[in-house]
Amino acid sequence: MLIEYTPEGGEPQLFDAGRMRTSEVQIVERTADMSWNEVLDGLRYRDVTAMRTVAFVIQKRADPSLRLSAFDPYADELRVYLDAKEVRTYADEIFKEVGDDPEELAKGWEELRDAAYDKEDVEVAIREAQAPKAPEPAPKRKAKASPSAT
Repeated sequence: MLIEYTPEGGEPQLFDAGRMRTSEVQIVERTADMSWNEVLDGLRYRDVTAMRTVAFVIQKRADPSLRLSAFDPYADELRVYLDAKEVRTYADEIFKEVGDDPEELAKGWEELRDAAYDKEDVEVAIREAQAPKAPEPAPKRKAKASPSAT
């Protein structure tokens, strides 16, 4: 998950929630009073507490003296996007679920395009999800042991 913070009149800043050290994750958990899984779920649903806390902790890398009370963006200044890996995962899931329904598939692709940070990642993921898959090799059979003659 990527969080984009665009302060009013400022340049957008991008925070990668998938590249956090465990110590940072623990700070997020304590600050948000949420487990990491709850934070990740919160990011998926654009929960303001999850977005603000993750962005705050990542910003502390550059400004260790930053306090949460000093990082109080407007809600519309924070936005969550899917990263490239998440885009690939969702594209595969969408195609597996609705690949035989062109109308639903088109809706799924549009939602994915809207949720992704890099639109080119989506186009690549869509092509890969729809590409014919090579059949999985059959499991190797173990050779039967021949009875020993005595």
